[in-house]
Order: sequence, then C-alpha cells, then structure tokens
Amino acid sequence: MATASHSAAPNAVGYQHQTWWALVELLQSGVDRPDASITLELHDDIAWEEDTNPTHLLQVKHHQQTHRALTDTSTDVWRTLKVWMDTATPGDPSGPQLLLITTQIAGAGTAVAALRPETLDERTALIGLESVARDTASDQTRKAREQFLALSPGDRRTFLTRIRVIDGSPHIQDVPALVRTHLHWALPPGHEELFLAMVWRWWDEQALAMLQRRLRSLDVGVARAAIADIRDQFTSERLPTLVKLLDVDVDTVAAEHRTHTFVQQMQWVAYPPRNLQKAIVDYYRAYTQTVRWLDEDLIDVAELTSFEAELVDEWEREFDWMLDTLDDDADEAAKQEAGKQMLRQLLAQTGITVRARYNEPFFVRGKRHVLADAGRIGWHPDFESRVQKLLQVGA
Repeated sequence: MATASHSAAPNAVGYQHQTWWALVELLQSGVDRPDASITLELHDDIAWEEDTNPTHLLQVKHHQQTHRALTDTSTDVWRTLKVWMDTATPGDPSGPQLLLITTQIAGAGTAVAALRPETLDERTALIGLESVARDTASDQTRKAREQFLALSPGDRRTFLTRIRVIDGSPHIQDVPALVRTHLHWALPPGHEELFLAMVWRWWDEQALAMLQRRLRSLDVGVARAAIADIRDQFTSERLPTLVKLLDVDVDTVAAEHRTHTFVQQMQWVAYPPRNLQKAIVDYYRAYTQTVRWLDEDLIDVAELTSFEAELVDEWEREFDWMLDTLDDDADEAAKQEAGKQMLRQLLAQTGITVRARYNEPFFVRGKRHVLADAGRIGWHPDFESRVQKLLQVGA
C-alpha cells in the first residue's frame, strides 16, 4: 500500500475535478460564448476556442482539506506560469486569456491576490512576482523563475495583463450542487436526480471522448442541444432510455437467462444462436428498463398494460395467418420454419410504441420476449401445449 506522502489519490481527485470543472465552465460561461467550443487537455487543462483557436486557457488546481493560502512562492503559481511561458507566447498581447482557477485562497497583499478580477492591480502583481523570482531560493520553482526573469520587461508586463487568478473555487464535492444550480431551468419536477444522473453520464462520455482524442472539442450549441434533449425525454410523449446497450454484460446476461421460457420458445423454432443472444439482451434491457421506469414514476401500469395489449393484438393477427398457411399434416420442420419466419417478421415491426415519441426498437422487441416469457404469445404453432409442459415440469 502506498504511504500517505506518495499516495496517488490527490492526483486522481485533481484530474477528476478538472474534468468536472469543465462541465461547470460549459454551463456558466457557455451562455456568453454561443459560438465557442470547450476542450480538455488539448491547449491546456481546459480551454475555450473559436474556429480551433484558443481564446482562454485554464489551469485548474484542487487542494482537498487544506487551509494553506496561495502565495507568490507557491509551486502551483510558478508551475502554471511555466506552462504558459512554454505554450502561450507570453509577450503576445493578442494571445489567449490565462486563468488560474484554484481552491486555495490568495494571501492578502500578495501578487496573486492582485491578479484577482475584483482586486486587479497589474503593476503590484508584476512588482511582487519579479521580487519573488529574484529573491526566492526554492529549487522546485527555480527554472520557472529564471524563465520569467529572462522575459523582457515589456513581455512580462504583457504577460501579466492576460493572467487572472480565480481563487477560492469550489472543491470537488461541491461541484455537483453547482451543476445542479446551473441546470435549475431544466430540472424536470419529480425526476431531478435521474435527470442530473443522465446529464453526468452524457458529460462523462463527452469528456472521455475528448481525452481519448475521439472528439477534439465540444461546441456550446451541441452541448445545450444535448442537455435539452435529455430534458425532453421527461415529457408526456417521450421516455428516457435508462439501460444502454454498453451497460449490458452480454455473456453474463445470456448465461443467467438461458433457461427462461422465451429462450425455449425461440429454440423451438430453431432461431439462430447469435440472434437468440441478441434477443436475450433485448429482453433484459426492456425488462430492466420497465422496472426502473415504474420505480421512478415515469410511467404507470395502465400505460404499460395498454402497450402490451397492442403487441398481443398484433401477434394474434400474425399467428392466425401463420396457422392458416400451414397444412393440417405439416411436419415439425414446416412448423419450425413457419414460426421462425413469423418471429423474424414481428421483431422487425417496431411501429407500436409505448409513447408517441419513444421509438427505441430494442424496447418493442424486448417486450415481445417478455410476453413470450409469460406464455402470452409464442412462435411455434404448438407453443401453448409446450409452455404448459414447461410449467408442469417447473412445478
């Protein structure tokens, strides 16, 4: 086990905070930047860009349960300055704005305190940082201080005009409440926590895509549209999909359901093994999602009963046609083939929906398997007698 002094936990929390803080930035600053995009670990910890050009670079520092003030000699300060001196062309007056966002609080009378937006005094900040750069003996900050002093006086002044210190920012445990506040306009009454969980899931997916470079940046407009779409899933015509395909451990689910009646029903018509496994996943997702919808009061039993009645009615029409096409002396192979074709045809029909604008195909397919599992519908012409035998064996 790592000792406290060498624990990776603070770094892990810091990286998580950085990722979460990008969502806060998106929500609180995106309103004023409708044409901008946000990035993660591309130009800096977090950055705003327009037309792929960075306009604001953010260094995000998190210190958990510490009362140490941010001072002019802090390693956070000089490490941040070095990053910007290396990458942000400090003498360019048209370069991006540079923001140090930290949970620490700048000490009174310090140069970093003079770089707060509300107490801005660039001349005092410059004098203070130049003094620290000359007089401090710390090896940890030596290279950064030497690099700062190597800038021309004019470049140092220009550099400081672009830097702002945002201190006393919320700690990681306070970020979810802050996100909730920024999203107060979208919270669906009675389903606030589920909505927020879906937003966080969406954001985690976007953040991971940016960190893996599958996504360069996230446009403000795209983000607002995505959040609005999540909110719209709680309207009377829609429902949220709570069980994603990627959530399912296919092999485990298949093993747990291999003896279910709906699986037996598909085996009676020799349904292909690969498609049968997909059917098991559809069943699992539809069943689990229905339970969660009911638990979250997103739908009532009467609405589900009406939906199931429509599915049964559609099945009855197709089942009767199948029986009518079979000869009275049809052998088992003919019955299997007829049942397989009907099953395939019905699973391709996803026009019946539980809500007018909820049209996820897996849910309709899965609910048919739920009905087959209960013996209410079936595929083989003799499914009823076979299901009865299964029930007797099970008893």
